[in-house]
Amino acid sequence: MTRFRKRRKTVVVSFAEHEADILANLLRNLVELLYDGLPPRTTASADPLEALLSDNDGPTSPPEDVVLQRLLPDAYKQDDMASAEFRRFTERGLREGKVTDAKRVLSALEESGADEIALEPDEQLSWLRALNDLRLAIGTRLDIKDEDDYATWEKLDEDDPRRLTYDLYDWLGYLQSALLHNMR
Repeated sequence: MTRFRKRRKTVVVSFAEHEADILANLLRNLVELLYDGLPPRTTASADPLEALLSDNDGPTSPPEDVVLQRLLPDAYKQDDMASAEFRRFTERGLREGKVTDAKRVLSALEESGADEIALEPDEQLSWLRALNDLRLAIGTRLDIKDEDDYATWEKLDEDDPRRLTYDLYDWLGYLQSALLHNMR
């Protein structure tokens, strides 16, 4: 069973082997989804300002996939033109940031095997963001709404095809909560 504990500013997490495998597979799926439909960069520059100014080849319309729409929302709900322009300059960086976080967690899981993982403060934030992205993705696939009565979800029958997915959603919520609690 997953266990978190604090050691000064470090958070130590340990997973059962099957838990680490499940989390790693979820992260791989997230990385694949985030890369889906992302065109390759057209420019590469060592100068960050030049890269920012020349990196304007991003998409201008929202993704078709509902999960990507949730992870990469419109910046201006009432202004399609402003939202498209904002997306053109920011979506690639947002996707890359989410992929970086997911890969950082995945790398830690793969390197540790069944051993404990010591998370330094900067790693803790990557983990928190990646867990949040996974939870948003699963919650979107389940069509969970803010106003939903969670007791209804908790009472799903064992043979309901959504049950296992909801259990993953709930477990990710536990991981987020436990990590956040130990980050204090």
